[in-house]
Amino acid sequence: MTSFAFYGRVSTEDQQDPASSLAWQLTRARALTDTHGEIVTEYFDIGQSRSIPWKRRPQAALLLAALRDPGRGFDAVVIGEPHRAFYGNQYSLVHPVFEHYGVAFWVPEVGGPIDPTSEAHDLIMSVFGGMSKGERNRIKIRVRTAMAAQAKTEGRYLGGRPPYGYRIADAGPHPNPAKAADGKRLHVLEPDPVTSPITARIFREYAAGRGLYAIAEGLTADGISSPSAYDPVRNPHRSGIAWSKAALRAILTNPRYTGRQVWNRQRKDEILLDVDDVALGYETRMRWNDPNVWIYSAAVVHPPLVDDETFTQVQARYNVRRVDPSGPREPKRTRHPYQLRGLMHCGICRRRMQGSWNNGKPHYRCVYPDQYALANHIHHPRSVYVREELIVPHLDRWLARVFTPPRLTATIDALTAAQDDDTDLRHDAPLAQARRTIADCDAKLERYRLALEAGTDPTLVARWTAKVNTERAAAQARLRASTRRQRMTKQEISDMVTTMGDIVAVLAEADPADKAETYTQLGLQLIYEPGAHRVIAEAKPQPIMYERECPRGDLNPHALRGH
Repeated sequence: MTSFAFYGRVSTEDQQDPASSLAWQLTRARALTDTHGEIVTEYFDIGQSRSIPWKRRPQAALLLAALRDPGRGFDAVVIGEPHRAFYGNQYSLVHPVFEHYGVAFWVPEVGGPIDPTSEAHDLIMSVFGGMSKGERNRIKIRVRTAMAAQAKTEGRYLGGRPPYGYRIADAGPHPNPAKAADGKRLHVLEPDPVTSPITARIFREYAAGRGLYAIAEGLTADGISSPSAYDPVRNPHRSGIAWSKAALRAILTNPRYTGRQVWNRQRKDEILLDVDDVALGYETRMRWNDPNVWIYSAAVVHPPLVDDETFTQVQARYNVRRVDPSGPREPKRTRHPYQLRGLMHCGICRRRMQGSWNNGKPHYRCVYPDQYALANHIHHPRSVYVREELIVPHLDRWLARVFTPPRLTATIDALTAAQDDDTDLRHDAPLAQARRTIADCDAKLERYRLALEAGTDPTLVARWTAKVNTERAAAQARLRASTRRQRMTKQEISDMVTTMGDIVAVLAEADPADKAETYTQLGLQLIYEPGAHRVIAEAKPQPIMYERECPRGDLNPHALRGH
């Protein structure tokens, strides 16, 4: 009897149920294998796009790694649906690995194992990969066409973060009967009573001749919260200490303030991860579209915060006076390697420093006064510069000392103790806000229940309740996403640090790009203090604190500290 490993995949983009998808794919696979053996292990990727290569899918990568193990426990691999497993030319890149390790590959459409010498089998699997790619492309075209029509003819709000000055309001049941029965609702933008007057003020002042910096200074001096400070839950990666010129540009160039729905301002492009290794596949990048292809609603669909005449006047002045190419534009890939990319922070304002290539060498700079208002009385030089070559050699020597055998015990103890520090305010503030939101929503729901019992119109109460339930669900999701992981044992930390030590030992001779990746995996955070001419380095390997990698970087940098 043959022992099989099962592989399947489900994408959650179109609300597929992973449990039911796994069940029907397993059913198809077992219908093929039951008379020949049994499935002894399962590899099932959830939430992974079919366009992602096998090496970058978590479960598929584990399966490929298991092929190398002679004691893997299975003799063949079976899939339930080739459209789910393969995309484009992925089959031609993966099957030779199975053939090399002598593991048979079973597919229902072939009726058994694939014969590597059969041109017919190879053609069938190539066709399925092409069909899978075509199906995905057709779905993208249909969705984008439908969204363009909905935005233009209906002015429908299609999701996303509301612009500063607006908030999301309920607009009734979904026009699709099935979605309406499932509780789906339409939404529309309505003026935020707190921020909409601020938005109108920004347009008035700019139209009257004030500059971006003067407006930012005035807003900050008046104690008006910047967009990131007004909504810190969705902007935990920003300090929100002052209004910036970038925030004002985003507001002044947004045509949605005229009351029209605007869609297709940005697009998702798939670009090669490595042009020298096409098999690694693509990554998705957001790109700004040319304003000529933006889709506008035919009519005003939400209350405008600025009239058409003022908006046109502002655009004319902005486009004439704009000196730099800020605003919507195509981001450029850097041609220079920065080993400390994303890790350097200014010791004065705590903002991340930008890479800057000067005189043939990499530098890092902070130009806070050029972008942010100084009405908050932060004393900051016009620019802060530090050269990379003055930091990296000392950093490598420090890391080498920390991970050498004589220091391993102290390093492991420091990492273990760091797990006890769970009081990072930047992390706790969003948690507290989410809990407050849930409590407020519960109080509102109780009031609505009492209002319903008192004879208030049920339709009106249902509309209120749906809106509050949406806010409550979003807060619960933020709360769940911020849940901390269990403590690692000292032995687990010891094993991880030993591995890190092997990597650090070769840092001095490593390629700059490889060093940048290693620094990131080590959880490095560097703070440059220009007054003292020193850099404070903190390192905490990311697996210590969280089950999954935090997209905003290390939020509790108190582990290994060195100067």
